Amino acid sequence: MWDIILPAIVLAVLGFLLGLLINYVSKVFYVEEDPAIDDIVNLLPRYNCGACGHPGCKEMAVALIAKENKPADCKPIKKDQIPVIQEYLDNYFKNKK
Repeated sequence: MWDIILPAIVLAVLGFLLGLLINYVSKVFYVEEDPAIDDIVNLLPRYNCGACGHPGCKEMAVALIAKENKPADCKPIKKDQIPVIQEYLDNYFKNKK
């Protein structure tokens, strides 16, 4: 009987302790993300198609903030949305200085 219960207890305690460790480490190494990324993602079409060369719209937004891409590099974007994103980026960089 103890051949079954003892390993179950050991695994439960080990799982609990590792869960506490993961919780602690996630709080210590937490990295706050720039809220502008979410704003830009909301301005993009959010198809996550990868036509821009990035795996999704969030990565495209990060590339726009890093000045690695231009809003026109997003293939499915509507033409009237490009100036809106560019204006947002211009204001973002102007306020960053």
